[in-house]
Amino acid sequence: MDMQAAADRAEIADRSIRRDAAVREGAAHQKKPLLRRLGPFVAVAGVALAGFLLYRTLSRYSFDDIVASVAAVPWWRLALSGCFAALSYLCLTGFDYLALRYAGHPLPYRKAALASFCSLSLGHNIGFAALSSGAIRYRFYSRWGLGAGDVAKVILFCGMTVGLGLIVLGGAALLLEPGLAQEITGLSAGGVQGLGAVCLGIAALYLLLAATLRQTLQIRSFSLRMPSFRLAVGQLVIGPLNFACVAACLHQALAAVADLSYLTVAAVYVIATVSALIAHAPGGLGVIESVVLYLLPGGKLIGALIVYRFVYFLAPLCIGAPTFLAAELAFRRRNRTHDLS
Repeated sequence: MDMQAAADRAEIADRSIRRDAAVREGAAHQKKPLLRRLGPFVAVAGVALAGFLLYRTLSRYSFDDIVASVAAVPWWRLALSGCFAALSYLCLTGFDYLALRYAGHPLPYRKAALASFCSLSLGHNIGFAALSSGAIRYRFYSRWGLGAGDVAKVILFCGMTVGLGLIVLGGAALLLEPGLAQEITGLSAGGVQGLGAVCLGIAALYLLLAATLRQTLQIRSFSLRMPSFRLAVGQLVIGPLNFACVAACLHQALAAVADLSYLTVAAVYVIATVSALIAHAPGGLGVIESVVLYLLPGGKLIGALIVYRFVYFLAPLCIGAPTFLAAELAFRRRNRTHDLS
């Protein structure tokens, strides 16, 4: 009797488990089509927004202004500016590649590069880059096995790399080209160089913490820890290198119409970028131009700034938007094939 009763209980428990599994599977099948139906709308909305941003940026300038601005820049400087822009976006793909290792979900470089370029080519132009590019990153990485907490770690790591890049490039510019900072701040040469040393000291402290601090900070369900020493070194290499490339892109455009040293342009670029990050303007629209024209007065510079905006913001946007749409369509086609099989 005891054996029969145990068998009956086991059968009842098995039926209950199968019933619960069937309910969960049915719920999943109900949710998946809804998510798949929303996917194309998100992609179309992203491309439409990209088109709107392109129109809004171009509408600030007349066609004659655009033609004259491009014509004023020698072709070889335009080509160099484009090369430095491409190198910057290549560095940015490295941000994501390292960040995925920090989050504990390393992915092949091609996947990190695709998510990075699509998210940043659109995010740079949308504004509120951490949120806008983060949402696009989530579209990619959630399909590749990352949860919301993992994507948040990726975004945090990339944000730290941005901060370190600006600190190191700004510190180097203050030490090597203190004249502009003296003029703006009214500080003595020693004060400016001391500020530059503090910036580089912060970067060195970050490396020290990465090498020695292993305690994980727990904030509710979110855990935060310092990256490994190797990842921190990677951040301190690729972060400044990215911004050095962007500053070189801007320098090539400005040098076509003004005699400016690279370090001067780099210092101005750091100030302009920090101002744009505070303002959350799409692509720093208007902010970068205002800061550059204030710090480096000269009517001819606006044409070079138009060229810089085309090369660094609008050209990647024109590539990134259709790439994002193509990726969404490819994901949708793959899901449909998987369901049919």
